Amino acid sequence: MAIAHGIATDAELARVRSKIGQKVTINEPPYLTEVTRDSVRHWAHATGDRNPLFLDEAHARGSRHGGLIAPPCQLYAYSRISIGYRGGLPGVHSFFAGSHWRWHEPIRVGERIDPEVTFKDLVELPSRFAGRMFKQISLIRFLNGEGRELAQADSWGMRVERVAAKDKGKYKKLQLAERYTDERLQEIAKLYAEEQCRGRQTLYFEDVKVGDSIPQIIRGPYTATTAVAFEQAWGGLFIKAHGYWFDYLRRHPAAGIPNSYNIPEPPEAVHWDSPLARAVGVPEAYDYGPERVAWIATMLTNWIGDEGFLSELYCEVRRFNMIGDLTTCRGKVVSKDARDSRSGAVKLDIEAVDQRGDSTAAGWAIVTLPRKGV
Repeated sequence: MAIAHGIATDAELARVRSKIGQKVTINEPPYLTEVTRDSVRHWAHATGDRNPLFLDEAHARGSRHGGLIAPPCQLYAYSRISIGYRGGLPGVHSFFAGSHWRWHEPIRVGERIDPEVTFKDLVELPSRFAGRMFKQISLIRFLNGEGRELAQADSWGMRVERVAAKDKGKYKKLQLAERYTDERLQEIAKLYAEEQCRGRQTLYFEDVKVGDSIPQIIRGPYTATTAVAFEQAWGGLFIKAHGYWFDYLRRHPAAGIPNSYNIPEPPEAVHWDSPLARAVGVPEAYDYGPERVAWIATMLTNWIGDEGFLSELYCEVRRFNMIGDLTTCRGKVVSKDARDSRSGAVKLDIEAVDQRGDSTAAGWAIVTLPRKGV
């Protein structure tokens, strides 16, 4: 039976739903399998993270970790479907929409990472802009080489009938960034120069008050180069060249998007190629959602310092962050829980906003901090 391309038919939905609860594998090797000093550095550089726990071996050896650890969200790079399995529904537009991370312990250099992905659910949602729209959810468990779970994440993507979305003008109201003046670029450079990482200066549970705002960070303005830097750290889903790419196209002929020379490009090219982005209805190339999740995690790990631990992060990606956009990440303490005499948990609301003041990502986080007198 032929499958309608670009349409979420009831028959295809039933086929996809029959796989709920099953473990998912793909015939593609992971980009990374082991946490190395180099892979950590590449991720930190790609996301703008300057935390010495990730980059300075002498500093890290003198910390409670005894050596380098990885930025929490680097785990995205250890499975090509860590951003959520979105198989089935051929031709139905797919984009990352969020993750709910739970970390159990720091990710140490030298660990082997063996992800395990389970297809969790497919939920139909109301849509004002497209035809049918669905949230496709996966559970990813990140195991070390001994089978111990280091972290887990629910990650999800949206599936939208692409033609209907374009016909109804979903993206026509998106505003492109204005040209940056030299003065504005100097202001941005100053904000980067002033970004602080707490490091060895311990933040105690008792130091934090409900209602406190934590130090903001900026990321951007977004460029095609930014996208390429992230690809180098993350690995991507379809980044292949030469015969490897044409081998993939033979197996998945619908994966290519013709560029102006009619050469098929991977779907990810919409992140650095604006004409291709316009071909799918977005007025400019746009970022990877996991980047914004990682930026927010950086803001949090900067704030908590060497003795703190980011244990949970829930983040919904809500709007496109396009080339030229400048993102500000911010957070506010909303509650505290003195768990025991040694540590306490602090919950924060978190958000990423662009230069227009529009919220592009939001959610909440929980960090664990040491208590005084221990």
